[in-house]
Amino acid sequence: MSKQSTDADVAFIAALAELLNKNELTEISVKREYGEDDSLDVKVIKQANVVQMAAPAPVYAAPAAATAAAPVAATAAAEDPAKHPGAVASPMVGTCYLAAEPGATPFVTVGAVVAEGQTVLIIEAMKTMNHIPAPRAGTVKRILVGDGTAVEFGAPLMIIE
Repeated sequence: MSKQSTDADVAFIAALAELLNKNELTEISVKREYGEDDSLDVKVIKQANVVQMAAPAPVYAAPAAATAAAPVAATAAAEDPAKHPGAVASPMVGTCYLAAEPGATPFVTVGAVVAEGQTVLIIEAMKTMNHIPAPRAGTVKRILVGDGTAVEFGAPLMIIE
């Protein structure tokens, strides 16, 4: 490939990235054909930043009389929020919003006490805003998603203890 086509490809990829940000997309995939045996496959993905608004709880070693598996299980639960017993999992694929509209006060913040059934966030799926209720009463310990981020089915959204 010539230097000119390489420069054009870089400009094309930069334009795709700008289009991604401008339209609030998370992924663009394009195949550009130059000829029979010459093409450019481009996939631009915006990584969703996981926002953690509270420090993780410290993991304490189990007493010496306890089994060796207990500290391993405690460490695994601390490292993987999905395995935490207070994890609120996403019931669907969509875009997560922490407030009812841009600039509004979030439904919950770290440290907030919530009642069972209280809306803790919204997931937009197929142009429908789905209010996600707290599955249990408790205190919000961690919020694991950022506003406007894409979530998968079963992904941990927050920790309520």
